[in-house]
Amino acid sequence: MENNFVSYLRVSTERQGASGLGVDAQRSAIRRYVDLCQGKLLLELVEVESGKRADRPVLEQAITFCKRNDATLLVAKLDRLSRTVSFMSRLIDTGVDFVAVDNPHANKLMIHVLSAFAEHERDLIAARTRAALASAKTRGVRLGNPKIADARIEAGKMIKTNADLFCENVAPIIIQIRSSGITSLQGVAEALEARGIRTARGGQWHPATVRNVEQRYKTLRT
Repeated sequence: MENNFVSYLRVSTERQGASGLGVDAQRSAIRRYVDLCQGKLLLELVEVESGKRADRPVLEQAITFCKRNDATLLVAKLDRLSRTVSFMSRLIDTGVDFVAVDNPHANKLMIHVLSAFAEHERDLIAARTRAALASAKTRGVRLGNPKIADARIEAGKMIKTNADLFCENVAPIIIQIRSSGITSLQGVAEALEARGIRTARGGQWHPATVRNVEQRYKTLRT
């Protein structure tokens, strides 16, 4: 029986997502593992989001795809999924098989323990960051971005980066659907819905949504 995998890559900042910093190392580790298992990588999904957040649409998309295609969710490191025990418990409850390449033989009990350590480490990092900011503030260091316009520019860049990453993830699926003989935008939208794939905002697919993704993908490739 062939080992089918879906890889989930996560970076915490827009800069890392845009530059590939962190993503390339995760991708290499996952590919080595797939090759070692003589498996097949069905889909790669990339998400730019903090591990603290529980609402991660790309991860939900990966879980849904795994369920529908009897595939194993594959991550380079356990903390790419989450650094909270509660999130890992919910993931285990979905019934989807998942493997962390850095600890591929970890059972459910070990995953809970490792998640607890990761959550504790995250809390320590946050506490040190708050302490450093408080110390800087007492020294008169001006914190934050003083220019609202600059903040809006950065927000715009983040939105574009996330949209581009979503397009890179979904466009290959659309191409696969079209290669199966479905040519209309409505047909592609229905096929995406049937696979349980959500739009970038977590909504339903429509012909216009499919067209926008295809046009964006074409622009990214030119």
